[in-house]
Amino acid sequence: MTVDAYSPVIGLEVHCQLNTATKMFSPCEVALLAEPNTAIDAYTLGLPGTLPVANAAAVESAVKLALALGCEVAGESRWARKHYFYPDLPKGYQITQSDHPYAIGGEVLVPGPRGREAETTSVRLTRIHMEEDAGKNIHLPGEPWSLVDYNRAGAPLVEIVSEPDIRSADEAARYLRCLREIVRYLGISQANMEEGTLRCDANVSLKQPGSDRLGTRCEIKNLNSFRFLELAIRAEIRRQRDLLQAGQKIVSATLTYDVDRDRTRVMRTKEQAADYRYMPEPDMPVLVIRPEVVARLREQLPELPAARRARYIALGISPQDAAVITGEPELSDYFDAALASGGPPQKICNWLTGELLAARNNDTRPLSQLPFVPAWLGQLIGLIDDGTISGRAAKEVFAKSYAEGIEPAAIVARDGYRQVRDTGALEAILAEILDRSHKQLAQYYGGRQQIRGYFVGQVMKATRGQADPKLVQELLSKALAARAPAAD
Repeated sequence: MTVDAYSPVIGLEVHCQLNTATKMFSPCEVALLAEPNTAIDAYTLGLPGTLPVANAAAVESAVKLALALGCEVAGESRWARKHYFYPDLPKGYQITQSDHPYAIGGEVLVPGPRGREAETTSVRLTRIHMEEDAGKNIHLPGEPWSLVDYNRAGAPLVEIVSEPDIRSADEAARYLRCLREIVRYLGISQANMEEGTLRCDANVSLKQPGSDRLGTRCEIKNLNSFRFLELAIRAEIRRQRDLLQAGQKIVSATLTYDVDRDRTRVMRTKEQAADYRYMPEPDMPVLVIRPEVVARLREQLPELPAARRARYIALGISPQDAAVITGEPELSDYFDAALASGGPPQKICNWLTGELLAARNNDTRPLSQLPFVPAWLGQLIGLIDDGTISGRAAKEVFAKSYAEGIEPAAIVARDGYRQVRDTGALEAILAEILDRSHKQLAQYYGGRQQIRGYFVGQVMKATRGQADPKLVQELLSKALAARAPAAD
């Protein structure tokens, strides 16, 4: 069997920081962007005599995520200490959940690749557990030492662990994007990979086709962008295939991804659970999540991205456009608000994914603060549909309306964008144009039908683009028929 016949098997461990005001086990403020080591307290620094108290808001956010992903929420779960000694972990251990997590099972329905979004696949979840974050090491280029910022230490995290159901680097990135969408719709995290509020470890192995036996897995740590996730997985697949091609065994290891060389590099052989010396957390009681709390939080769940995509597709929106619109909650909310104005769904979608997103590329404001409100999109489309303005003029009206914060109808009235639909005036303009277009008329009657575009263009020029194109075409047909030379 050739090495190329081996298929990748991938599972992801996704760490998502919850956007609570205070840390997981202390009342210290969460302030990642503050000056280093200013958002700390005695517990964060692991000083003797401090005791952890679970953050109720973090627990509720974690339960919402479990419900959104179809997990079973445990009535009782337990905390544990995970020991390892590293400068960014002042206590020498991390409080987490090991054998008794709060959420089991569940799945993520992942849309297909671009152009085939309707071809969803299911990635099963093993568990979700809560824990506290570590601090952040800052490595100074050219210096023999590193600095540590403890602002992040103790921030609340959920870790979402998937089954090894993913089969490609592209699918892994789509899975992670789908998770980010859900988390943002729930409003429980910024889930920003660049800021570190969403981080990912990837477990990669190779499996013989037709076999149920998985290969030896290796874990790539701390991937902080969708692009790096894909590149790192592809690089690790190449590394493992090269080893197998050379007749060597895959050794379970923890890896890092070298961006400059586009390859994975072994940091250390893989730890086993025993290496962390897990033990029950003696200072924390059992975490009890009552059924009435679960029921209350279930009622608070918003309409999630998959449900919105299905609703938009039912309105006639393509799966690809539906995926774009639901890519961020604000964009989807904007679309729904525009729909409420009564405009046709597909036309609203076209303007939203075209002109609005193009204008927003140079605008740092959130959609909710844009001067062009959703109802104006329906108004603009209505002005096109009732013939008040042309499609060409509508783009200029949109640009002015967006820039000035004035509704489209007012722009049309102020700047004279209303289409010329006066039949008598258009007939007079056409007659004048045809009277001076002897050469073009001869070409038209000689069989060159495309010369009609010349006549229409002259009318549009004479009316500064405000003539109704459909009416111009009708009047042109009549005028040309009336001037047709008599048959011999």
